[in-house]
Amino acid sequence: MKQFEKFTETEIIERILKGEKSLYELIVRRFNPCLYKIGRSYNYNHEDTQDLMQETFIDAYKSLLQFEGRASFKTWIIRIMMNNCYRKREKSSFKNEIMQDANEHSTPLFTNRNNDTDKIIQNRELGNIIEKALVQIPLDYRMVFSLREINGLNVSETAEMLNISESNVKVRLNRAKTLLRTEIENSYSTNELFEFNLIYCDAMVENVMIKINEL
Repeated sequence: MKQFEKFTETEIIERILKGEKSLYELIVRRFNPCLYKIGRSYNYNHEDTQDLMQETFIDAYKSLLQFEGRASFKTWIIRIMMNNCYRKREKSSFKNEIMQDANEHSTPLFTNRNNDTDKIIQNRELGNIIEKALVQIPLDYRMVFSLREINGLNVSETAEMLNISESNVKVRLNRAKTLLRTEIENSYSTNELFEFNLIYCDAMVENVMIKINEL
């Protein structure tokens, strides 16, 4: 499997569609962290998020023929995950919004500093604070922050995912940062937010591949 790790998603998908079903494991491992962060950003707990991830990976596998490559595979599978999160939220009348007013203008949330040992320890502590703070802000702001700052989508991709204008992406991101700034410091490592442990990753791969092999 290691010889395929440098393949692009498009190359992997082409091989899967030609019958190399086992390569889907690479897709699951590659996007486990990303989808986990999306689910947690919707305020779902660890167990519900894992269920949504498994559902998303299976939905994506069933729809691989529909992936045309016009957008990145990352944005494509994130959209499937977001749709699944939204449907679950609507079905269960999931109400967790805390409406707050915020200033549209804010300074950057992140600053570049040296990642020495003290800073790494501090970032882990801040990660816990940020996770708790994120679930307290309105979903519209939270999802922009998650897509832009945690999952690394650009402004255009985020706007397309959320069906809003690019200017609205920027405004909502600023508002999200303003809300978060009251509870956190100005520097932290975003890749530690909603971290998906390797143990869970292996279990997710196993569960998804079992389901796929049953199709």
